[in-house]
Amino acid sequence: MTEHVQITTAAGTFDALAAGAPGDRPVLLLHGFPQASTEWAHQVAELGRAGFHAVAPDQRGYSPGARPADVADYKMDELVGDVIAIADELGWSRFDLVGHDWGAAVAWHTAAEHPDRLRTLTAVSAPHPAAIARAYKEDEDQRLRSQYISVFQERSAEKRLLVDNGAALRQLFEYRPPRSHINDYITRLSEEGAMIAALNWYRAMKWNVPPDAVSVPTMFVWGTEDVAFGSTAALGCDKWVTGAYRFEMLDDLTHWIPEEAPEALTALLLDHLGSPVS
Repeated sequence: MTEHVQITTAAGTFDALAAGAPGDRPVLLLHGFPQASTEWAHQVAELGRAGFHAVAPDQRGYSPGARPADVADYKMDELVGDVIAIADELGWSRFDLVGHDWGAAVAWHTAAEHPDRLRTLTAVSAPHPAAIARAYKEDEDQRLRSQYISVFQERSAEKRLLVDNGAALRQLFEYRPPRSHINDYITRLSEEGAMIAALNWYRAMKWNVPPDAVSVPTMFVWGTEDVAFGSTAALGCDKWVTGAYRFEMLDDLTHWIPEEAPEALTALLLDHLGSPVS
């Protein structure tokens, strides 16, 4: 059964969804923009039933109790620090890490910088940041796909995304996640300071440097209809994994895989993780 929990670190208190017993093999799931832990509701519940202890936090800026005001507070170093602090607070010396979109970016960095803490990595939709950077440099298609970033970095972005009951956000989702999830995200991001905090992840990108190659066993899942990340970045991801690597390309799926195809992704995830007692 899924439950709502809170995890307090030096950076603040993170709200989270959790399932499974605290002594079970731990899995941490990181959401993307403009979402929340809700996007992992299906996977958290299924992992709990399968014998894992699954926890999906609302990340920095998305949890009201961990919402600093400065753009610099959303640098990648801070976001990775949250992952390690949450794991430490939960008593996890090693854990499996799963991330989607921005959560995948944080997961790639965490795997590169703290390989001793991870059993496995699963990244969904967003390739290794170095693969994205190379594709952006070499591929006009990826440059066109990435134009939204500069739009999100503008100071007027929060107002434009939330006007008319979040009409622009609803269009961004391509109507793929469940309507109830989309309504939940817009309600959350309409809270005082929440949308600014979420967009500060983009505004802090100027400080971020792509991580090194990843050595932990890694699965990357990408949908062929992803509007943000094209095939050049997706197919170049293997160059940035030195350990065991598995690439799952899902035909006709978009950027929103965890909610668009929850059963398919969960099956891949359970297969990648293997036994919950390993």
